[in-house]
Amino acid sequence: GRGIAAALGEAGATVVCTGRTTRTGATRSDYGRPETIEETAELVDSLGGTGVPVPCDHTDPDQVAALADRVRAEHGHLDVLVNDIWGGEGLHGPDNWNTPIWDLDLAGGLRMLRLGLETHLITSHHLLPLLLDRPDGGLVVEVTDGTADYNATRYRISVFYDLVKVGVNRLAFSQGHELAPRNGTAVAITPGWLRSEMMLEA
Repeated sequence: GRGIAAALGEAGATVVCTGRTTRTGATRSDYGRPETIEETAELVDSLGGTGVPVPCDHTDPDQVAALADRVRAEHGHLDVLVNDIWGGEGLHGPDNWNTPIWDLDLAGGLRMLRLGLETHLITSHHLLPLLLDRPDGGLVVEVTDGTADYNATRYRISVFYDLVKVGVNRLAFSQGHELAPRNGTAVAITPGWLRSEMMLEA
């Protein structure tokens, strides 16, 4: 997410940086990482764009609705919606890979589905109207792990993880179907191995 925000900043975009981890510490993501939305917004600024940090828990429909209202009031519309919401890595660590569903923690698995799929649905529901108020329809980018072809033939760690990774690809397909008559586009991207702060530390 920070990498995408940085690239958009380099292109001169205004980037609304959302998430739960803020400098105030009022809320934290499931990862407990030190990076904040304010820091990401400053990175966007330093690269030539305009970063706007907005605290938002994307599992909460009311918070996402308020985000949509704020974007509409302050910016009028969206050109691009990037759904790069996750947070599930800590729910099934390597010790639980390839563990059957009946032996996994059910609450953790359902939390993974909520973080990886429900958040995208909530966000699209509230923010897609801001892409559709203009003739060009805008772009939705769904960020996942694994292409549709790759995921179609490979089991991805656990039933829950697998469903999220396949589901986000399908979400892009479904949204593309709904956006096409309105001149909008949806794509899914998979970054593969990436130089995130978490990956570098690992």
